[in-house]
Amino acid sequence: MVAVHLEQGRVSVIRRPRPRRPRGSALIRLICGGICNTDLELQRGYYGFRGTPGHEFVGEVIEADSAYLTGKRVVGEINLPCGDCDWCRRGLGRHCPRRRVLGILRHPGAFQEFFVLPEKNLHIVPDAVPTEHAVFTEPIAAACQILDQIEIPRGAPVAVLGDGKLGRLIAQVLHIHGARVVLFGRHKAKPATATYDWVVEATGSAEGLRQAVAMTRPRGTVVLKSTVAGAVALDTAPVVVNEITLLGSRCGRFEPALELLAGGKLRLDQMISDRFPLAQAPRAFARAAEPGALKVLLEKGDSNK
Repeated sequence: MVAVHLEQGRVSVIRRPRPRRPRGSALIRLICGGICNTDLELQRGYYGFRGTPGHEFVGEVIEADSAYLTGKRVVGEINLPCGDCDWCRRGLGRHCPRRRVLGILRHPGAFQEFFVLPEKNLHIVPDAVPTEHAVFTEPIAAACQILDQIEIPRGAPVAVLGDGKLGRLIAQVLHIHGARVVLFGRHKAKPATATYDWVVEATGSAEGLRQAVAMTRPRGTVVLKSTVAGAVALDTAPVVVNEITLLGSRCGRFEPALELLAGGKLRLDQMISDRFPLAQAPRAFARAAEPGALKVLLEKGDSNK
């Protein structure tokens, strides 16, 4: 089968055997995958990654222990916890110190023709949700996670820094929740003088955190969404003096994301910049890294594009 491979900054397409399906897991055929900023950071060296990336996907279940899953379109939660540690027993498997993470940490990702995930990680995509929308489930869940972590009153002004893929999804989710969202792009945030009680940093850049702190009122909260390869410098004085809360935020529950998708309120078609067949992954990654590019999709099948 065909698989995408990242190593030392290079994207290649290789052939490898179809993976074996462990008991309790499903064998999934990729229908569509989405390249996100984390994939680009993995290419740049984040986590010292080497292997097959990809954690945003829609797939078809080919084999499973549970008959009801076979033939279904599915999306999947990306964390594979051990199930035995204290964190797992507390229902916090996303923080399991022994967890594997699809396409990021010790588990091959979805950018290959076939891959495996535990059945308990899978969610069936509602029939009414198009595949090209369902591929956004994981980042929508990450956006919804903000509302699981903090309470933002309806009508409250919220600044979202970063008008890329994740920033735009976060802005939409918070708007549907009832917040008054102001979305700042790469250039708009720098001259901003207004301050906010809630600032979401989703710039994907090392500079974004400094900008977010500068735009936060005393005793306000900065929600950190960016994952960046390398160290990030920050003057902590304004954080301490203004008693600002820095809140890390990553993966979220898939249930609210699928509910939003089924409700049809998210504007997703305009967020798809391009599509490539899996065999043209190097071109797809190059396109995704272009300034201004939003979601680039990898799809099964061939193309002369």
